[in-house]
Amino acid sequence: MVEHRYTTFAEFWPFYLREHSKKQTRALHYLGTTIVVAVAIYAVASQSWLWLAAMPLAGYFFAWLAHFIVEKNRPATFTYPLWSLAADFRMWGLWLTGRLGPELDRAGVR
Repeated sequence: MVEHRYTTFAEFWPFYLREHSKKQTRALHYLGTTIVVAVAIYAVASQSWLWLAAMPLAGYFFAWLAHFIVEKNRPATFTYPLWSLAADFRMWGLWLTGRLGPELDRAGVR
């Protein structure tokens, strides 16, 4: 089976949302992303730069847990690492501002 290759972020975005179709998957992503942001703020505020090394661990731990245990799919970051990172922050931001619902609807996520 040939995997579709996305060539633009706009084309990738609905795919990313469909790969995060379960609320529990998204919740674990939000948790990881929130921890990443908190660690970054702490590292900068305290000038404890070693904390920056914890950022990928926190983010990926919760995201991959969500994909392997809840969603049961392969994380998009394995194929699209930068777009996945950008999409994760976009999804998190839209969730925080209450604007994610219409995006999920457009992507066909129930």
